[in-house]
Amino acid sequence: MADATHDYHRGEMDIAEQSATYNLVMGITKWGSLAIAALVLWLTLWFCTEAGFLGATVAAVVLVALGVFFLRDKPGAGH
Repeated sequence: MADATHDYHRGEMDIAEQSATYNLVMGITKWGSLAIAALVLWLTLWFCTEAGFLGATVAAVVLVALGVFFLRDKPGAGH
């Protein structure tokens, strides 16, 4: 019933599509989280504090700039 012969051989499969999908999901998660954090910060400061529109916008832009700096892909960071 259990046939030992099959087409799968460990370590010989092309995983380019799986790797590309993983990288896409991680990128969407990383940049989407930054966008949501900036939006929540902006809305919170604008409507719930005395910072107002301008203060909220400046804080959100600073958060996005720092996020892009720290979350960007670094050269030579491949594993």
